[in-house]
Amino acid sequence: YQTREEWEKRKAALKKQILSAAGLYPMPPKTPLNPRVFGRIEHPDYTVEKVALETLPGYYLGGNLYRPKGRTGKLPAVASPHGHWTYGRLEHQPLGSIPARGVSLARQGYVVMTYDMVGYTDTIQTPHVFGNEREQLWGFGPLGLQLWNSIRVVDFLESLEEVDATRIAATGASGGGTQTFLLAAVDERVRFAAPVNMVSAIMQGGSPCENAPGLRFETFNVEIAAMMAPRPLLLVSATGDWTKNVPNEEYPAIKGIYELYDQGAMVEAAQFDSPHNYHKDSREAVYRFFGKHILGETDREKLSEAETKVEKLQDMLALHSRKLPEKALSYEELFAQWRSRSRAQTDGIADKETLRNLLRHSIGAEWPAQVASERDGERIVLSRPGKGDRVPGIYSPGATPPALVVHPEGADAARSEEAVRKMLLARRAVLLLDAFQTGAAAGPRDRSHEFFLTFNRSDDAHRVQDILTGLAFLRSRHAGKPELVGLGKAAVWSLFAAALAPADLKLTADTGGFSGSDEDFERDFFVPGIQRAGGLRTAMLLVEGTR
Repeated sequence: YQTREEWEKRKAALKKQILSAAGLYPMPPKTPLNPRVFGRIEHPDYTVEKVALETLPGYYLGGNLYRPKGRTGKLPAVASPHGHWTYGRLEHQPLGSIPARGVSLARQGYVVMTYDMVGYTDTIQTPHVFGNEREQLWGFGPLGLQLWNSIRVVDFLESLEEVDATRIAATGASGGGTQTFLLAAVDERVRFAAPVNMVSAIMQGGSPCENAPGLRFETFNVEIAAMMAPRPLLLVSATGDWTKNVPNEEYPAIKGIYELYDQGAMVEAAQFDSPHNYHKDSREAVYRFFGKHILGETDREKLSEAETKVEKLQDMLALHSRKLPEKALSYEELFAQWRSRSRAQTDGIADKETLRNLLRHSIGAEWPAQVASERDGERIVLSRPGKGDRVPGIYSPGATPPALVVHPEGADAARSEEAVRKMLLARRAVLLLDAFQTGAAAGPRDRSHEFFLTFNRSDDAHRVQDILTGLAFLRSRHAGKPELVGLGKAAVWSLFAAALAPADLKLTADTGGFSGSDEDFERDFFVPGIQRAGGLRTAMLLVEGTR
């Protein structure tokens, strides 16, 4: 990126992409947290309490709250997610100790909330790994739920009387590092961040809680972490894991973004000769970084970790000898509530451009600024410069109004249709597309990777993009309103393409029995997040007047 303005535009688009992938676009309404803070354990210089937050109605997040004693005035706070440790937020071993982190930061003067990943420790209403195709339609998965929980933890910290809301930080390692930089990317209230042993160009996360569908379309963790700029950021890495290149590769790349703000000094890197960790040396690097930027303290002795007394597990568990509240939802009820709240939210949006943006981000499609073409007789290949896509078809120049015809078996099958023969006899301009994985565009596509959809659009999403590319080509070549004709199963593809097209057009598409149910989308138009964006109702509102 050459200018701050160019980066800010990209950053704004990335934020929407992250939120859309997480099922949080638009952001769900925030309901009362109804915090339960209890079971205080007293130490001479800090206290520890158990916490349960109702981050969604009937859904509870467990954690521990560490507070300093003997401090006056407003205090900084730290949101502290954990990674995939066996004991979650209670893990305590040489390579990583979440309790030692909480205690040490509290002793230094911070209010610290350590909290669960979904499916860990006290947060047990869902498993850690979930997200089948139906859930994906609604953006319901562990990444989104964890990101939402992190946002609500910041809400909770802000609500504490002793907390200075202008000095909230976040730090975690491994999967907790992913949570840290995703939270910092979408929530500007996080003013300081230290993701540990996670930011890397060569590994993007090994769990579904780090890999929602659509998260990394044309991006990766290094760019997402750079969204922290120009707020202070520390990158902690290790020689023995996927962060081994950080000092020489990822750190300079991120620093380049900070320099667009003339704030290169606000990002730092520290590396240790170690396997994957958040051990004492890594923690002390974070203490020193936070101390300098948050406390104005540079005395290494004051920012070192003293011996820590770790409490018994049962004394730290919010649910030890307790049950979840009676209003707690089951897993099935939680998903049903997510669907109903999502539907109510999108049903309440009347502005068409807002609805179009929701669809655009769920599908991952765009109206091309430019379309290149290569012709060989009647055969044509369309592409978007710099995107690497190639859309074959059959093009017959002619009179207006031009028509784009999409058949589920491709251009040659479309040409045999009676309606197309009539268009050609009338000497209309006609473009017949081989949309993605149809006709001449069909080919092998290995979808077997567990996180394939994190990085790759679904077949149906690609088809929508190809149709938009075809429409943009016709608009650039012909005056008049183009007609978009979707035949058979391609009628649904064409409907959603028409919903995204900013240009005036006529849509001819019989969607038959497609009612917009989850079953319909799973069978005929699978795009993760499409129901969260309003599904068929949104598309129908956007194509009013085109049919």
